[in-house]
Amino acid sequence: MEVEVKLRLADANAHRHVTTLLSPFHVVTHRQQNLFFDGAGSELSARRAVLRLRFYGDDERCVVSLKARAVLVDGVSRVEEDEEDMDPRVGRKCVAEPGKLGSVESRVLRRVKEEFGTKKGFVGLGGFGNVRNVYDWKGLKLEVDETKFDSGILYEIECESADPEGAKRLLEEFLKENKIDYSYSTVSKFAIFRSGKLP
Repeated sequence: MEVEVKLRLADANAHRHVTTLLSPFHVVTHRQQNLFFDGAGSELSARRAVLRLRFYGDDERCVVSLKARAVLVDGVSRVEEDEEDMDPRVGRKCVAEPGKLGSVESRVLRRVKEEFGTKKGFVGLGGFGNVRNVYDWKGLKLEVDETKFDSGILYEIECESADPEGAKRLLEEFLKENKIDYSYSTVSKFAIFRSGKLP
């Protein structure tokens, strides 16, 4: 179970303010491309599951993820997640021909086939780009995202934590002290992508 605090930043100014304040704690910046797939018979979406390939930078890395039964309440997300690395060249072939996902040697994809019965194969749903700045701050790993959808840009802070309420409290204090406008995230990035509009 992945448990994350998700706080939405109001706009580009709020995002810039946060990244400037956190710059002494910066660890790495990831440029990500997130691409999503479903069974040809909508087997995954019918059961609130998401299959994603995430590419990093110039295809230095590719991660295949299965997420299921996501719940997002008061800025805290809980989701079952299973992921593993995949050869980026294989990942790109699957993007070009989603049917190839059914024949890739992968624990996660085997699980998808077994649990969701994707006998008719797979279809690509498209996706979005994300720039993720990672910070090591007060014992927390903060991920500050700038996500580009066709419908606009979303800014968000994510923080995976075994103590989400404690992490949320620290983050909210930091944002309030610095007069940064934010709100609790109410929907996942995937849901925003699928809806075609920013919340």
